[in-house]
Amino acid sequence: MKKYVIIGGGIASLGCIDGIRANDTDGTITLICGEDALPYSRPLISYYLEDKTTMEKMNYRSEEFYKSSGVDIKRGVKAEKIEGSIVICDNGEKIPFDKLLVAAGSSPFVPPIAGAESVKNKFTFMTEEDTLALEKAAKKDSEVLIIGAGLIGLKCAEGLKARVKKITVCDLADRVLSSILDKECAALVEEKLKENGINLMLSDSAESFCGNTAKMKSGKTVDFDILVMAVGVRPNTGLLKDIGADVNRGVLVNDKMETTAENIYAAGDLVESRDISSGTDKIMAILPNAYMGGFCAGSNMAGAEKTFDNQIPMNSIGFFGYHIMTAGSYDGELYEEKSGDSVKKLFIKDNHLAGFIFLGDAVEKAGIYTSLIRNKTPLDTIDFETIKKFPSLLPFSCEYRRKNLGGVL
Repeated sequence: MKKYVIIGGGIASLGCIDGIRANDTDGTITLICGEDALPYSRPLISYYLEDKTTMEKMNYRSEEFYKSSGVDIKRGVKAEKIEGSIVICDNGEKIPFDKLLVAAGSSPFVPPIAGAESVKNKFTFMTEEDTLALEKAAKKDSEVLIIGAGLIGLKCAEGLKARVKKITVCDLADRVLSSILDKECAALVEEKLKENGINLMLSDSAESFCGNTAKMKSGKTVDFDILVMAVGVRPNTGLLKDIGADVNRGVLVNDKMETTAENIYAAGDLVESRDISSGTDKIMAILPNAYMGGFCAGSNMAGAEKTFDNQIPMNSIGFFGYHIMTAGSYDGELYEEKSGDSVKKLFIKDNHLAGFIFLGDAVEKAGIYTSLIRNKTPLDTIDFETIKKFPSLLPFSCEYRRKNLGGVL
């Protein structure tokens, strides 16, 4: 009977459990969760602040699921190191394994800023614990400064908006969501944020703090009661780096999700993978990729032969009812449609759809385009002239639908 151990309580770990149990119903599974919680959806923490969900509803699966799947969950326990085929935890427990998945995710990057130690109420925004701390600190007369206008910072701003008096978001970049939007699309999102009372300070950020006052690089000052650091994240590669596994910016894996350490796999936010839309290696901290990578790893840990070799960057997010979807790379010939605050941009290169940016109502049926990118579908084999204007399943052949679109006929 195999002993499977999984480090991490995110969606990659859930995928791994599913992959193992699809191929081995007898082996033991131990799940080491650093947080004292069942695995939950981190993107939902802003919705908790908006009172749109509860902590229980944020859980990916019920406690009964883990019991019925034979998973022994170690909650609030952290893996400290790997020695041979044993995981050593911070509570002294030693857990042996035949196959191990490291899905330890990432941690907030907090840049060193002069005077930061003088700030009393400062937070990051990645976990349930962060959320509960912010909920406790936020008052109706609070003024919040968020450093970082990326996905995490802006979702934090949306979550806190109804709870506090004022929110200012700053970023050294000249636009919001600079990693996924061009200037034109970012400007539309910025207007929606401003319409909903979010103050933006772009091309600017905190240079130093003196108590509850931030001195900005521009020379301006910003007073605040609550500070949120949302500059970015760093992959938690330490466990694997310490045992000599190949690590670049993220952990290097093959298309079976194997690391260079024997019997050890990795998936999720700490993995560096090939983006097939651009042909470059990067970290793609995205839920669908994490689950599929975890499922692939779990399947192979249990003796199956499975590969995951079609990863692409994807984002689906909304702010104050304004929806954004992006995927792939923005290289190639541009096809675009615009209507009010809805934008549709398709990027076409070498007879393939390389990527897209959709805003507003244009997000409808975006999954069709995602499938074209992920499957690297040659556009001359389908009626792309129709599909790019009117996304539907009708222009696809029955055979294509069966093979690539989930068997829809």
